[in-house]
Amino acid sequence: MTRFALTVEYDGRPFMGWQRQDHGPSVQAAIERAAKEILQEHVTAHAAGRTDAGVHALGMRAHLDVTRAITPFRLMEALNARLRPDPVAILECEVVPDDWHARFSCLARHYEYRIVCRRAPLTWEKGLAWRVPQELDAAAMHDAAQILVGRHDFTTFRSAHCQSDSPVKTLDRLDVVRDGARISIFASARSFLHHQVRSMVGCLELVGQGKWSKGDLGAALEAADRAELGFNAPPDGLYFLRADYPPIG
Repeated sequence: MTRFALTVEYDGRPFMGWQRQDHGPSVQAAIERAAKEILQEHVTAHAAGRTDAGVHALGMRAHLDVTRAITPFRLMEALNARLRPDPVAILECEVVPDDWHARFSCLARHYEYRIVCRRAPLTWEKGLAWRVPQELDAAAMHDAAQILVGRHDFTTFRSAHCQSDSPVKTLDRLDVVRDGARISIFASARSFLHHQVRSMVGCLELVGQGKWSKGDLGAALEAADRAELGFNAPPDGLYFLRADYPPIG
């Protein structure tokens, strides 16, 4: 048995999310189907994170256990050939130790959320960013975001369907960066609650509009009550950037 680690890029628009679903297509199922065609064996793809429907990835990490003899390069090329026309690409493939796990070995996960501030509708970026017709105060958003950095009870920013054992998480980074009409929000943590990033972004957008103050965001956090949430940002602008792991070997 050989364990292969994959770096996966995908456009989340056609999928119900990463995780295999009975009611629609998923990234996991697409990779497993392609792998079975190549290897003539059933394999399970384990990922660093379970992105929701419509969420994208630039560097998702995953792993497969394979009994057939095959090189990483040949496996990567074969997977890419059989994944077409699904918008999924294997960027890297390498052999890793048997105890390396895409989810449980992960030290940090990094996300970006993309906002475009303009009145005109999005064309080629439709589904790839959140269009906000108002101008947003990115400096106020960044200042308020720092309240959320650190170890907190993030119940307010947690989906009702979240399966995490605890709402307490440590957020290492939440930065808001403007580039013209574009605003990027970067979030980093060892792990996140279900919908946490989108919920935080939705509240920060209210700060950017001037509808919420920094104090309002802090009060929502302290309430530890989902009812105090502003709203969830749509999945369109969310990207899984990369995952960090201990050195191998």
